[in-house]
Amino acid sequence: MKKRSISRRQFIDTTAKASLAFTIVPRHVLGGPGYIAPSDKLNLAYIGCGTQGLREMCELITNPAIQIISVCDPNKMSTNYIDWSPNGIRDDIRKVLGDANWGASYQGIPGGRDIGKELVDRYYSKQQNNSNKSCTSYADFRELLEKEKDIDVVKIMTPDHLHGYISIAAMKKGKQVVIHKPLSNRLYEAKLVIDTARQTGVSTHLLAWSKKPGTELVKQWIAEGHIGQLKEIHNWSNRPVWPQWTSNPTDTPPVPEGFDWPLWLGPVPDRPYHPNYTHNVFRGWYDFGAGSIADMGHYSLWPLFLTLGINAAPFSAEAYGTTTSTIDNQVCHGVQNDVAFPYSSIVRFKFPRQESLPPFELFWYDGGMRPHTPDALGNASLEREGMLFVGDKGTIVAGFRCENPRLLPDSKMEAVMKGQPVKKEVQESGDPYWIEAFKNKVQSPGSFLYAGTVTETILLGGVALRAKKRLLYDSAAMKITNEEAANKYFYREYRKGWEL
Repeated sequence: MKKRSISRRQFIDTTAKASLAFTIVPRHVLGGPGYIAPSDKLNLAYIGCGTQGLREMCELITNPAIQIISVCDPNKMSTNYIDWSPNGIRDDIRKVLGDANWGASYQGIPGGRDIGKELVDRYYSKQQNNSNKSCTSYADFRELLEKEKDIDVVKIMTPDHLHGYISIAAMKKGKQVVIHKPLSNRLYEAKLVIDTARQTGVSTHLLAWSKKPGTELVKQWIAEGHIGQLKEIHNWSNRPVWPQWTSNPTDTPPVPEGFDWPLWLGPVPDRPYHPNYTHNVFRGWYDFGAGSIADMGHYSLWPLFLTLGINAAPFSAEAYGTTTSTIDNQVCHGVQNDVAFPYSSIVRFKFPRQESLPPFELFWYDGGMRPHTPDALGNASLEREGMLFVGDKGTIVAGFRCENPRLLPDSKMEAVMKGQPVKKEVQESGDPYWIEAFKNKVQSPGSFLYAGTVTETILLGGVALRAKKRLLYDSAAMKITNEEAANKYFYREYRKGWEL
């Protein structure tokens, strides 16, 4: 064979092409297993840096599919937050930053946009291949949405009264939205949120979504006739676990430094600042929260509605709340509470026939209230939180979120499950579900589009508590048909400049 000779110019050209081929190996290959190139990450704006916001930020920030590029909160920074433990937030931040001394100088529970920004900047500065670009920070979410052009996702961790307003603003900017429950604390706004999601086509996710095996088993048992025809569903919670008031505060403490009170109020009409409205305790107020049923009912009822196919809203709601009295000039008299949810309540909903269920009643209990213990439980008592399914031929008892359901009496459970292995409960929920959907620009399993009936039910319960009488409801018209005055509770009065 003849030897092949090449010129110096041919050699350089061939070598250069080989070098180029090497340098264009995909970046995720060079980054190692689990590496996600910056161009493949979802850029996220985090709105709400209170205790729950920071707690979830500590978990979300470690997901390589997410890049938090902006934070927002009307509070710059303070240590007057309220939480479930004195050092929980501090310890979560220490863990994610790998800094055992973080926050050592703080007296109290920290929060605010400065804390959120510090957490984001310090965490990402430690990561390999990080650009070290600083996270932006805003007091006003409207300014954030106007200026931050690279946002893919907005996560909303504010009090309830801002949920609908911010969601709609973000979706109209073409941003995907993930939010904590509820969609809003007014039904008009919640319906507008769902309509906006449908019209814009953006991906959305309500964080209360989950898929629970207990609900599937209950559906199977009902379909197989083990409790006969379903008559009632009972669900009870020990909430509220925050103070509840019966009137607005009359003292007017100064607004804390760095806290933009008008921004925190958002669409709610002006009133003097008071700490009893803010942070962890906002849920108890009609203006700012949606009560215990919205706080916890989304977790228990939404998976159940999705599994059982409950798509038709209730046609009536009746609610009872605890009352109290006071002494004025040595005379006892009842307190008329028109501003806050009661210490405890019972709400009764009547549902029409569903596709696979007969007409049934749903009972919600909170504040220590619960249904009567079924005789089939014998001497046992109901847990402080739970769920019951009552048919004309039997009963199912389960945990609050339908965990570990069992047929009553135990002899029926043994007969039905004889020879069947006990399946371990595996819950589907969490950030991976919405992140995967958002990356592919499709609806998540927890999309706003699937939350209409449970939202309508929960917020109708709040209206019934305020109206203090049995209400007949026309879902198609969003109207109370037997008490015109109650219809105002579906809406809110908007502060000037914040109208929807």
